[in-house]
Amino acid sequence: MTDPTPRRMHLGLFLLGTGSHVAGWRMPGAVDSFQDLSAIQEIARTAERGCFDLIFIGDNLYADPAAHPSYTLRLEPLTLLAALATTTRHIGLGATVSTTYADPFTVARAFASLDHISGGRAAWNAVTTANPATAANFGTTHPDHARRYERAGEFLDVVRGLWDGWADDAVVADRASGLYIDPAGLRALDHHGPFFTVKGPLNIGRAPQGRPIVLQAGGSEAGLDLAARTADVVFSVVQDLDEARAAYAALKGRLPAHGRRPQDVTVLPGVMPVVGRTEREAFDTLAQLQGFVGERNALALLSDRLGQDMSAYDLDGPVPEIALPDSYHSFARVMLAKARREGMTLRDLYNLTAAARGHWVLCGSAETVADTLQHWFETGAADGFNIMPPYFHDGFTAFVDLVVPLLQERGLFRREYPGATLRDTLGLARPERA
Repeated sequence: MTDPTPRRMHLGLFLLGTGSHVAGWRMPGAVDSFQDLSAIQEIARTAERGCFDLIFIGDNLYADPAAHPSYTLRLEPLTLLAALATTTRHIGLGATVSTTYADPFTVARAFASLDHISGGRAAWNAVTTANPATAANFGTTHPDHARRYERAGEFLDVVRGLWDGWADDAVVADRASGLYIDPAGLRALDHHGPFFTVKGPLNIGRAPQGRPIVLQAGGSEAGLDLAARTADVVFSVVQDLDEARAAYAALKGRLPAHGRRPQDVTVLPGVMPVVGRTEREAFDTLAQLQGFVGERNALALLSDRLGQDMSAYDLDGPVPEIALPDSYHSFARVMLAKARREGMTLRDLYNLTAAARGHWVLCGSAETVADTLQHWFETGAADGFNIMPPYFHDGFTAFVDLVVPLLQERGLFRREYPGATLRDTLGLARPERA
């Protein structure tokens, strides 16, 4: 019997205002600021025109002039998404907030508010914060990897419990009787744990989605287990098709232990597509982008991703044997595995890091890019992709105007939004109050 609802691809937009390529802002006419609201609103409208599932905005909590421009100089993500909620209608709105440097009550309240403001389109990327430089801005020391994930697990449980503190019908607002809130529809959380003591409930009613969408991107064992238990969408770091298939199957295989089905979690590998009308046009664009990258910037990014200073090593020698760092664990694991598999030099590896900060770079004509995404989607490597344009606006509109129509013609991607909320777009049921 024919499946009445064929599997469709999901697309997220990873939004860095100056583009995902570290030097994307240097392209002629490119957006060169992540503080320009009008430019970001235009990007959001383009994503919605392309029927993207969601816009995702990462975050960090410190400023490093040697880092990617959009990580050093940016608008606060939740404030920005609240503004975008008023100029978009359908697209999901996701932002990173740290479980190490925030508190559950504030996070639960903020994302419930964004869900109300946007009519059910909010998503929280729960991260443990990899870089220890963050700690100095909060007057503390950076917890180790295991401790961060212990805290994150409890943090997520508290947030989800707070989101369920109000019944859907708790707000009565009955003019005749004068009853505004039915006390029976509220419950305290009364959580007491190793990290948090939170009474609850929130001072905001239940979110339109019931619970906002939870995003995660951890690649360590602890990160994958937390994702299998709590995430709705998982962003993955991949470089190789077989590796991506294995990681996809492994994550889906963890779900039954938590009472979940494979379709309950959407896996979106990150990819930086460099799209041209021809192969030559695409590769010329990539060459132009790479021509903007200085050795100093690339080595700084590589050192950051690998958790140690790499400037002491021979750039044209093999990638050295180094331990996986406590920070950026999944990025380091994927990049080092690729380097050893392909016999890369350290120079090769830093060029890869400079191009997309360790993510997969896919360069070619619109047909080549569409064919590759289709192959990954249909052969068990992904449920869709987190698109990381190298620069805006042309680097993104090329994907929306040239690749998306091909995916639509092939029946792989939607032509319109299926409902009002991000859960509708992702094909996820609204959760019952626990």
